Amino acid sequence: MLEYLYFSAKWCAPCRVLAPTMLEVSKTIPVKKIDIDENPQLASQWGIKSVPTVLALKDGVEIRRIIGVKPAGEYLTL
Repeated sequence: MLEYLYFSAKWCAPCRVLAPTMLEVSKTIPVKKIDIDENPQLASQWGIKSVPTVLALKDGVEIRRIIGVKPAGEYLTL
């Protein structure tokens, strides 16, 4: 199963810009939003160095990493 982990932070302006796009993507692909300040261990486990970062997972395995804000089509095309 394909899903996204969307790493963000409340203080991150680009994360706020990306939020509506990820909401739209979530209508097609499950998206789990993860605040790095509330979940630092999870961010560390996945090697998140900047936000926003979106990980595409297939059956729990990372198949793609998208860093920064991209157009919606970038998240819907794998």
